[in-house]
Amino acid sequence: MIDTGDTAWVMAATALVFVMSPAVGLLYAGLIRSKNTLNTFMMVIASVVVAVTTWAIVGYSLAFDGGAGGFIGGLDNAFLNGVSLEPLEGQTIPEVVFFAFQATFVALTTALVSGAIVERMRFSAFLLFAALWSVLVYAVMAHWGFGGGWLTELGTLDFAGGVPVEMGSGFSALAAALVVGARKDYGRQAILPHNTVLVLLGAGLLWFGWFGFNGGSGLGINEAGVLAFINTLLTPATAVLMWFILDYMRGRKITAVGAATAIIVGCVAITPAGPFVSPGWAMLLGALAAIPCWLFIVWRTSKTNIDDTGDVLAAHGIAGLFGMLFIGFFAQATWGGTDGLLYGNPELLLHQFIATLAAPAYAFVVTYILLRVIGAVMPLRATEKDEAVGLDIVEHGEEAYVSGEGAILVTGDGDPRLEEAVKG
Repeated sequence: MIDTGDTAWVMAATALVFVMSPAVGLLYAGLIRSKNTLNTFMMVIASVVVAVTTWAIVGYSLAFDGGAGGFIGGLDNAFLNGVSLEPLEGQTIPEVVFFAFQATFVALTTALVSGAIVERMRFSAFLLFAALWSVLVYAVMAHWGFGGGWLTELGTLDFAGGVPVEMGSGFSALAAALVVGARKDYGRQAILPHNTVLVLLGAGLLWFGWFGFNGGSGLGINEAGVLAFINTLLTPATAVLMWFILDYMRGRKITAVGAATAIIVGCVAITPAGPFVSPGWAMLLGALAAIPCWLFIVWRTSKTNIDDTGDVLAAHGIAGLFGMLFIGFFAQATWGGTDGLLYGNPELLLHQFIATLAAPAYAFVVTYILLRVIGAVMPLRATEKDEAVGLDIVEHGEEAYVSGEGAILVTGDGDPRLEEAVKG
């Protein structure tokens, strides 16, 4: 039967998760140069509207329809056929509320991937990519992770999206960064965040929304949701403290961008583990997860030419992978999951390990192929001239920060701003 309290909480959690998408927009917009601020935020908004639409048409059905153990769901719920106010099977909330809750997940995840290719991907190409990716990558991986698919049947534990959301976005971002390529100035001059206050505000709002993301995944007022809620407070806190230590040891400076990244790393790491580990282990998870993510970012920025602008791979892919493996070691049946290796069950670690191989491989390969196919049909990235001017003007005819002379709405060969930017 429908429980009004459970329903009210999941509806509130849906709103909290929805807020996370504009929070991502603030985070990514602050990390890039001011001339691309509006375009970056628009890519996030586009991700939301495109992904929610595809989710209603076919994505939800592919993720949650079909028998147990499969690779992908069926089409019985396409166009929300059969999705009604009746209770979700085995739950106390209407299925239509569950649909809405999950819709905010795919919207957020699609927006996360955009962080790897902002400042150089064409807006029209991204729209097509977002539509296809939300169906061919996210919906499939959601079926695996918590839609009754083969990983669920195997016995893999993933409470709130370590497979489709975190590893899905992180390793798709790597593929996108490689296919689209680095920004034209990357590696030749310092490309600094234009507004670190926006970065911190975005990260803070993400942490706020994550209480709905993880707490709401219990689908009611229950022990699983409560423990996931508490652990979502603790894990990011210890991740930030560890990041402070690492930053200080390296350069004697504790950075705002580092703090924002660490908040996300902690939230991501606890996402799959939610109610499966005790609060004490959750605190350890945050501290430990920060280390490989911090090391990877240092290595990427100093030793490679991979231009993952928002560090999506580190903050989501690697942190999510670490959280999945942590479950295999430290999960406890007394906290609502299955005992892990530390409590006498090595089989769970094997199941978690299989997920950390399959999910990154699928996300990377399918995203790579998808972008190559789109690139064969239409240009993926802006020209060097357009990059020099900034995609706010080129793609939208507007600016986030209008100069004293007003915005130039149309660019062309005679545009003085274009000529000045190309000279620069």
